[in-house]
Amino acid sequence: MTFDFRIFSIMLAFMALVIAPAAEAQNRLGNSELNVPATLMAEAQQVKAGQSVTLAFLMEPKPTWHGYWENPGDAGIGMSFNWTLPAGVTAGKPRFQVPDTLLISGIMNYVYKGDYAVLVDLVLSDKVGPGPLPISVKSEWLSCTDEICVPEQDELSITLQVVGKDAPAVVLDKRFNGFRAALPRPLGSEASFAVTDSLFRLSVPLPANVEIDSPYFFILEDGVVDYAAPQKFTRDGDRLILETDARGDGFDAINGVLKIGGHTGFLISAVKGDVAMTGLPLAGDGPKTESNASLLFLALGGALLGGLLLNLMPCVFPILSLKAISLAKAGGNEAVVRRDALAYTAGVVLVATALGAVLLGLRASGAAVGWAFQLQDPRIIFVLLALVTAIGLNLAGLFELPNVNFGNKLVQKDGAAGSFWTGALAAFVATPCTGPFMAAALGATIVLPPVAALVIFAGLGVGLALPFLLIAFVPAIRSRLPKPGPWLDSFRKIMAVPMFLTSIGLIWLLGRQIGTDALGLSLIFLLTVSLILWWFGGGQMKGLSRGALTSAAMVAAVLGGIIALPGQEAMNSQKLAHSSAATLPSEAFSESRLSELRASGQPVFAYFTADWCITCKANEAAAIQRTETAEAFEAAKVAVLMGDWTRPDPVISRFLEQHGRAGVPLYLYYAPGEEPVILPQILTVTTLVDLVEKSV
Repeated sequence: MTFDFRIFSIMLAFMALVIAPAAEAQNRLGNSELNVPATLMAEAQQVKAGQSVTLAFLMEPKPTWHGYWENPGDAGIGMSFNWTLPAGVTAGKPRFQVPDTLLISGIMNYVYKGDYAVLVDLVLSDKVGPGPLPISVKSEWLSCTDEICVPEQDELSITLQVVGKDAPAVVLDKRFNGFRAALPRPLGSEASFAVTDSLFRLSVPLPANVEIDSPYFFILEDGVVDYAAPQKFTRDGDRLILETDARGDGFDAINGVLKIGGHTGFLISAVKGDVAMTGLPLAGDGPKTESNASLLFLALGGALLGGLLLNLMPCVFPILSLKAISLAKAGGNEAVVRRDALAYTAGVVLVATALGAVLLGLRASGAAVGWAFQLQDPRIIFVLLALVTAIGLNLAGLFELPNVNFGNKLVQKDGAAGSFWTGALAAFVATPCTGPFMAAALGATIVLPPVAALVIFAGLGVGLALPFLLIAFVPAIRSRLPKPGPWLDSFRKIMAVPMFLTSIGLIWLLGRQIGTDALGLSLIFLLTVSLILWWFGGGQMKGLSRGALTSAAMVAAVLGGIIALPGQEAMNSQKLAHSSAATLPSEAFSESRLSELRASGQPVFAYFTADWCITCKANEAAAIQRTETAEAFEAAKVAVLMGDWTRPDPVISRFLEQHGRAGVPLYLYYAPGEEPVILPQILTVTTLVDLVEKSV
């Protein structure tokens, strides 16, 4: 047996770093104070039988101290957990956040240099009865500085409350959104590795458009690679290849975390196989910039096409009727049409970009939100309902708005301002819709830098406004515009119909959000808004000026409606009703249920929807909730999971993001033992039936 001096030197260094200084430090601290104190906390203080709750060990190292990842590297000790749990409660595997590297005297450590959290899911069986649920755990870990190390331990406990299944929805601790944001994401594809002589190679399937900054692979298994050896990464199309020094070859499968920048990383599972020596080295920012540019151009093209197709969606058509009236009023007047088209485009682009900026800001703060997040807030829905109702009454001729042009005046000095606000409203109302090309484009905003993501949102607005730009700046199209005439008054009243239909849809949606009991009070305030506008219109016919009083009354009525809405806790107690007699019955989506079904080998169809998503509802009516689909699914024993995103749900938000989606709809099919298939956003019965029959 040969003598490995390097291993011997590491052992000596570890003894110097850990054993001797630890005794000195423990004497100095007197076991009365921890250098990396731990706090046990729960995402919810209440839990229901048959469900799960996430616990967090919040570790807060003191200045200059650090803790360790589950594999500490060359030196250190991972964290251990000894649970004391009531009957019927089981603790899952701890989930660690993406770590950092710390190289000291040639010894590589996998550490956390600041505050970090370790998450553990507790699963309750259906037999756990209501009442207190005491949880305790004895945990041990190693705390170090660059000079000394101290083994530490603590006995932590927390008492939760088990409530009945009919109890209101539990309140979640929003800090857990931030904890999960630092967890590595599932990659979704299997990697491969090979050990040849003293070289370790890992091939990771990673799309070329994923941004990478200073990558590093943290391997979970010990004895495979030389931790302190440099890691060299190369690109080979949609593969990322790692080369580093090998330490051994005793594994057929390995696991780990691929860090791609900051605290962003992917969970890696790899099996032994061939790894070709091809690819280009990752040097500086060149490949990253090229990758980002390619992704940006593709996503921008998708945003433009997606925005253009939004004009055909039923959720946008009522607002477009306002612009149609404006164009009809202008006739072939080139100057007026171009001015209004540019103003309309400015309104669309500004609001689309602003919504994107708010979305990015909320994500950066740790909130799990997605596209159309604002329509998960009943206050926004009520304001939009009041606005759409007012526009419908205006188009019907109940009153006139002399200072805002919604298409009711031929030539006004403020016509451009009216077109701007019409565009702003169109962009705001269009957000619940997700059509072809939009999903991939908006999904790209998850991985692109913020500035590039804002360009995508602006491109969506340009696509939405593109038809009116073409009318304004292409003479052949503009010449076909009808000339103004008496017919416009009838056309305007006809266009009030889709506005009132939109109001009815928003009333239904508001009722779904706040419950039917609270809806009655909201409708009283909506009626008040209508009566105020009727009173204002009556004054206009008599030549009376009631503008200031009307504005004040409108503001008071809308604010009253907002204040009267129930709070979040009251809304959570209102369960969203879903028909138990659905043609294709489903279970509520949860990641644990999905994992359970997949482990049993059963095919799974998971779809994510929302009541405010017109595309979702159209697909459900045309393809999902059809007898042919239900019969095919029943024959193939396909389990159906539905994720309802009508209200904010951080679990669904994170799941959507993991699959490159910023919003709904999302349709996934899991054949037994295979990776999920992401289905198109426009479904047909044939699509679903053929997919199931091919996988049987």
